[in-house]
Amino acid sequence: MDAGAPTVRAQADADRPRTILFTAFEPSGDDHAAVVIAALLRRRPDLRIFAWGGPRMAAAGATIIEETGHDAVMGIPGLKKIREHMRINARIDRWLAANPIDLHVPVDSPAANFPICRLAKARGIKVVHMVAPQMWAWGEWRVRKLRRLTDLVLCLLPFEEKWFEERGVPIRFIGHPLFDITLDLDALDRIAADLPRSPRRLALMPGSRPGEIAKNFPILLAAFRDLTKDHPDLVGTIAATTPAVADRLRAMATQAGGWPANLAVISGQTDAVVRWCIMALVVSGTVTLQIAKQSRPMVVFYKSNPLVYMLLGRWVLTTEFFTLPNLIAGREIVPELVPHFAGYEPVLAAARTLMDSPEKATRQIEELDKVTAQFAGHRAGPESAAAICEVLGIGV
Repeated sequence: MDAGAPTVRAQADADRPRTILFTAFEPSGDDHAAVVIAALLRRRPDLRIFAWGGPRMAAAGATIIEETGHDAVMGIPGLKKIREHMRINARIDRWLAANPIDLHVPVDSPAANFPICRLAKARGIKVVHMVAPQMWAWGEWRVRKLRRLTDLVLCLLPFEEKWFEERGVPIRFIGHPLFDITLDLDALDRIAADLPRSPRRLALMPGSRPGEIAKNFPILLAAFRDLTKDHPDLVGTIAATTPAVADRLRAMATQAGGWPANLAVISGQTDAVVRWCIMALVVSGTVTLQIAKQSRPMVVFYKSNPLVYMLLGRWVLTTEFFTLPNLIAGREIVPELVPHFAGYEPVLAAARTLMDSPEKATRQIEELDKVTAQFAGHRAGPESAAAICEVLGIGV
């Protein structure tokens, strides 16, 4: 009986549906993973997909074990966040012990996901990273860790494939999920029709994480107020990621002198706001590619802690650019104030220059179109699904 037990267990393992665990800890990770989950289930409806993730992953067909991404942080996490993730890791470890899986897909957030990859690898589980860790920007020494903790990395940016290949990491460029989505321009126009009308329309993108909103929104608001003094016909719309973020922005504006009469806010409709605007002021992040996709000129900034940068950032950061369009282009095509340590005045100056110089705006649009052309011919969802099935050893 005992001698036959392993065979029985092996047969039971072979008979169960292939099972994948996704772990994502930021709103952008929820977005990226949702595209891949939907493509996987279209390709193989028999797959079981579980996740530590968000509402978009749930809508795509994943069973959410715990919801994540409400209070994501960028940069170095504090002690409270580290302890929180240690507790999450312990729960994931217990869940893995009780739920056999065939593949772990960590989505972005390497600091949060690497410990989970170790838990998976210790159980002999294969790992496919969705979104390459930004080792080309800092911490190249982490490549050795990545090689140990991955079977394949699916990268979203064109230049990453060669960089990781040269360092012995199994890598595949699959495009970016943003470019999988065909925009319904008529629907966007209907939403945009309810936004303020004027020849001068400025989109404000304050980010999604609580910390970055606290640091960056006051700069956006102050720059917008001064631009209105220059151009009384200026109107603005803030693209908030959620209604809760919109409420927080209103509260912050109230404390800083009141909400401007020429400023609107809408949540969950970033593409419609981009469609509506003629220019954007943007907190650096994935949203810069959403703006580039619709060929809108922008100014990008990110308020940083000068002490942290001086003590750590300037020693470990190795990239000249931080904004995605500039990284992909390999040069500055978008005005970029990252990291930014001053007040709103430099952001205001860059916005004034672009707003008052149609020829510069036109040149930027031309360069942005060259950037987005590099994603042509790729569909991140289907290509990721195919790569994951390949690692699992299953066909269509």
